[in-house]
Amino acid sequence: MSGIDTCRIRAMEFGDLTTVLAWRNHPNVRRHMLTQHEITPEEHERWFVRTSCDRLKKLMIVEEGRRAFGFVQFSGVDAGGIADWGFYIEPGAARGSGRKLGTMALGFAFRDLELHKVCGQALGVNDASIRFHRSHGFQQEGVLRDQRRVDGAYHDLICFGLLRHEWVAGPSGRTEVPT
Repeated sequence: MSGIDTCRIRAMEFGDLTTVLAWRNHPNVRRHMLTQHEITPEEHERWFVRTSCDRLKKLMIVEEGRRAFGFVQFSGVDAGGIADWGFYIEPGAARGSGRKLGTMALGFAFRDLELHKVCGQALGVNDASIRFHRSHGFQQEGVLRDQRRVDGAYHDLICFGLLRHEWVAGPSGRTEVPT
């Protein structure tokens, strides 16, 4: 993969359903989700139709060139507000894809959606997601102990938050929200 300048973020379309479902149902993705059952195509289509009509939710695809490699959802979207996000990348995506997804999605959140704060959660056993959040400047805001039951075992849920001014002043010295 080349640099972030060849990436874009766009609204998810009906034509993306098959690809996004394949990513979501892949065992390496599904095992880190808060809801871990294998989703049927019918269930996925119902979710898309329902969610894409909700003005407080944004379903986004991250691409490099014209090739999709990631999915992002923002919930509770309101200008100046606070939204939750969830995301995953294509299984087997090239190294650096997660960083690109995060940069594109957070730039979109703070620039286009005009959010004040983005909140995320990760299962306590999902070290990659915990590192991902921290590497993008998120602060750990709490731990919900034994909050999720997965395969008969309870797991902590780690809560993260990133404020707009923290993103702008991030480690790369951003002076404005990237376009």
